Amino acid sequence: MSFLHDNGKWLFYGPQMTEILQDQLPPAQTVENKLPGVGPCDPDDWLRVDEAYAAQMTYRAELLTENREAVLWMDPAALPAAQEVLEEALHLLPGLGFERAGDEVICPDGRIVPLDHHQPLLTLGHLVQEDVCILEKQGDEHVLTGAVLCFPANWRLSEKAGKPLIGIHIPVPEYTDDIARRVQRMFNGVRAGRPLWRFNRLSYVEADLHQPRRKAVGEVERFDRSERQCIIRMPRTDAVIFTIHTWVVRR
Repeated sequence: MSFLHDNGKWLFYGPQMTEILQDQLPPAQTVENKLPGVGPCDPDDWLRVDEAYAAQMTYRAELLTENREAVLWMDPAALPAAQEVLEEALHLLPGLGFERAGDEVICPDGRIVPLDHHQPLLTLGHLVQEDVCILEKQGDEHVLTGAVLCFPANWRLSEKAGKPLIGIHIPVPEYTDDIARRVQRMFNGVRAGRPLWRFNRLSYVEADLHQPRRKAVGEVERFDRSERQCIIRMPRTDAVIFTIHTWVVRR
């Protein structure tokens, strides 16, 4: 059990509950949104740093140390794609308050993260707030070939590893066959340098960012949880990267 003071807030995290809150949702994520609800994203705007950075990164480090098998997985064949997304992220980090010092990165919270290009997803997991999923074309579908997923919302990486898009979204009731076809066309069509983004917003009883299964249902939903999801084509490997930045605010 630990306590962290961050930006004027006391945050509690431990084995039973984690409560790390942002002040508010971005305005673009407060409007109504229907599936698939996708729009263009600025080429340099698929990574963000917000006021919960330090607290979220402390929790991510804890999960990557104590529960790594649940939050990190990669098909060895996906290593080139994972290395490429790390390289692409490193180009953006200086504009977000990071400093590169040789083979290390100094983060906005003062941590120093060594760059390990043999474990690129693990490195990203210690650098950025976003969860990062790699999807590569196999036959007619994009398949999940790797991910660092510290903050899942009602899904488990172990159950989705190696599955195509339609398999990843089973059993989401809203994910109809028509939407599945539209999402696959979107993944086929996204171009390097022209990423896309969408968001969701749901109400939760508990604020914990790591909820592979909802911890509580049927009670008062006191928190809004919103994911900003970006879809980025890697220029060299042609992999599609799906990033997830999570906000949790008190209702």
